[in-house]
Amino acid sequence: MSAEEEAVLGEVMNLLQTEPEPPSGPAGGIVPTTPGPDVPALREQLAVLVLTGKAKEAIGVQLTHEQVRRLRDKDVKKYTKRYETYVGSKSTESLINSFIFLVTKAVRMRLT
Repeated sequence: MSAEEEAVLGEVMNLLQTEPEPPSGPAGGIVPTTPGPDVPALREQLAVLVLTGKAKEAIGVQLTHEQVRRLRDKDVKKYTKRYETYVGSKSTESLINSFIFLVTKAVRMRLT
């Protein structure tokens, strides 16, 4: 394995092992409470999801633009959480596939 491949592999492994650092606030590490989520922005995010036609796949419910507009704030938050979970799982799947591809390529280069 070349030095460049080892560097790339090391970087990928570092990304997989790195944990986010806890945020530090002005009061000795205590983070002040933040206001709740911006429901109109979350509603807009759901509306975009509906317009792309991916709502059923991402949140498990087929909604119309009119239904999104009439959702209660509680439901907007619930569907947004589902969407964030969906995006997170897709990102994790993509990262794992990239890692497997990189390892496979490195092994092939090593064997040839």
